[in-house]
Amino acid sequence: MPCIQRGIFVSDTLPTPGFFYRPKPVKLPLMERFHVETTVIGAGVIGLACARSLARAGHDVMILEKNTVFGEETSARNSEVVHAGMYYPAHSFKARFCTAGRRALYQYARENGIRHRKCGKLIVAANPAQNGALEDINSKANANGVEGVTSLTRSQTLAMETELDIAGALLSSETGIIDSHALMQTYLGEAEAHGAQLVPRAMVKRGGLRDDGSIDLQISGAEPLLLNAKHVINAAGLWAHSVAASIDGITPPAPLSLAKGNYFSLTCPSPFKRLIYPVPHSGGLGVHLTLDIQGRAKFGPDVEWLPDNNPARINYAVNPKRGSTFYDAIRQYWPGLPDNTLQPDYSGVRPKISGSEYPDYILDDDLPGHVMLYGIESPGLTASLAIGDAVAEIIKQSPTRHS
Repeated sequence: MPCIQRGIFVSDTLPTPGFFYRPKPVKLPLMERFHVETTVIGAGVIGLACARSLARAGHDVMILEKNTVFGEETSARNSEVVHAGMYYPAHSFKARFCTAGRRALYQYARENGIRHRKCGKLIVAANPAQNGALEDINSKANANGVEGVTSLTRSQTLAMETELDIAGALLSSETGIIDSHALMQTYLGEAEAHGAQLVPRAMVKRGGLRDDGSIDLQISGAEPLLLNAKHVINAAGLWAHSVAASIDGITPPAPLSLAKGNYFSLTCPSPFKRLIYPVPHSGGLGVHLTLDIQGRAKFGPDVEWLPDNNPARINYAVNPKRGSTFYDAIRQYWPGLPDNTLQPDYSGVRPKISGSEYPDYILDDDLPGHVMLYGIESPGLTASLAIGDAVAEIIKQSPTRHS
């Protein structure tokens, strides 16, 4: 199988980024080398989905996670939305994986008893000038084969959600929410049932490519060790660039930009039954209303570009002063939002490939037998099953130099 073409859409509208954190190269120490067939670096939703697919395909899989448990970073700091797939350029990885992943995800959730709800979403035009943006989104939805998208007039929209004050909307009936922790737990359980092993508190410090095409990885922890892996899947999320840069023989792509998204929760009852999204703006989908699986309402994320692209120095605290911009943004479509009803909740950070306003995912299989995943942000949760299966197929089809 040839190398999957990288989907990067060039634009000069992204803020000038810093460079990703690159550890200093150090020679690997002399220690006993343990051999594993397939190593997945990172136990977020993407890493666990990859481990699941690879283990089901018969691989002996070891999952390395630097934290104490799975899914503690980006995967635990998202809106838990199941996206329909309408925002992304046609034929991009995001469009393909989101649409296929969403269909598979609903079926997977039903079969495994994972709490989810196909509640639907309204993308709203706050004024007539934004109706053209809705038409563009509808066109992308059609190009991506997204089902269940309907254009609504103002009166049709208000009949569904009476508290809105908007010019028109798109209804996405396939959008929903899911219990992301239960999903990751199920991925891990299925992977372990097929022989995979999760190793927590195991950080990749450095590595090197061997002549036979395998990769040596020095792993820190209570008992540091040297692993030799026939296949390495870099699914480290925010750390994917740094992990790749620490492995001699691998060159990461364009620099990484970190986009922090802040959330504020609603302290009064929500009048809405569906998710409410404004039209997208630069770098994100706008401050939107989402509901969690318990029905609690929150708003976000906004987009706060971080000046420091070292993931180790991320401050996840939400600045209460950002609340004023939230009130202004929300009242564009919900003018009845009461004063003093938003409180800081949580934040998450997206790993974005620099050089494009809406960068695509990168699945880099330039080294035969290995896959480096870069820029896996939203809709990563929705796309996780499709990404996991794609990685397993790359490994299946990849020529290797291993004996």
